[in-house]
Amino acid sequence: MMKKIIASVALVLLVTVAMVQAMEQKKEDNAPGLKIGKDAPDFELQTLDGQKVSLSDLKGKKVMLNFWATWCPPCKAEMPEMEEFQQQLSKDEVILAVNIDPQNDVEGFIDSMGVTFPIALDEDGEVNKMYKILTIPTTYFIDSDGVIQGKFIGAMSLKDMEEHMGELK
Repeated sequence: MMKKIIASVALVLLVTVAMVQAMEQKKEDNAPGLKIGKDAPDFELQTLDGQKVSLSDLKGKKVMLNFWATWCPPCKAEMPEMEEFQQQLSKDEVILAVNIDPQNDVEGFIDSMGVTFPIALDEDGEVNKMYKILTIPTTYFIDSDGVIQGKFIGAMSLKDMEEHMGELK
């Protein structure tokens, strides 16, 4: 009798582990936003300093494409580490932060945070829609060929940024 109970418990445990692993894989496959391994959609936006920037202009560089808003506490929390990360990037790496609430005081926010990396303004929300942003901050890591190689939802630490950018070719 005891052997049957142990065998039943082991079987239930194995089935549970298999189901959890299948659900975790399914969650990753169905995560919001664009899929890893796909070409990053091109766009052109005006930066806070009045310049035009397009993703295709950055081809040949590794890009950390960050979507954020001034009212977002996790966005505010990651900005100092993004600035620190900016200071250590090589010439073939770039941060491009896309602000999704340009009607607010983006310039005041950036000045107060001491940010020096480019801030693009998504005035009409088209890039936000194109990248299917549901949660901010959301960051895409795009390789030098323009292919999405990573996605991070939520505030990133300096270590997260270094690891994800380090994985790009």
